[in-house]
Amino acid sequence: MATAIYAIGIGSNRRGRHGSPRLEVDAAIAAIGGVVARAPIVDSAPLGPSIRRFANTAVLIASTESPPALLNRLKRIEAAFGRRRGRRWGARVIDLDILLWSGGVWHDNRLTIPHSALHARAFVLAPLSAIAPGWRDPVGGRTVRQLAHAVDRPRPRP
Repeated sequence: MATAIYAIGIGSNRRGRHGSPRLEVDAAIAAIGGVVARAPIVDSAPLGPSIRRFANTAVLIASTESPPALLNRLKRIEAAFGRRRGRRWGARVIDLDILLWSGGVWHDNRLTIPHSALHARAFVLAPLSAIAPGWRDPVGGRTVRQLAHAVDRPRPRP
């Protein structure tokens, strides 16, 4: 496979062997490798039942891996960091998600690119817009900057 660019979302809200959530994020970036751009780390409120705030960022990586091969590698990194599958939206040492891929759209029984929740998550779009504001969603055609603006815009109450 030719070299592709992937946008990876990274988050942590639990201490691990590397230290604080921010240090876990830094260590995950080093483990992923191939980084061509890195967004600043932002703090965000948790979704669901977790009470710990998250440290989130996004990176762009260059890789010759196919989307499923990259997903498998990211899952191995999560496991090495102590990530355990279980309660949805619970505390986690590290969370690694493929957000976008320069190849466009991918869908199989384990992976959907663009990430299915990309459009609704300010904590993903804010860092991603710092490094890839002009990257277009291959499904809707809007740029990351436009998606970030739309998710931050106040909505009228019904």
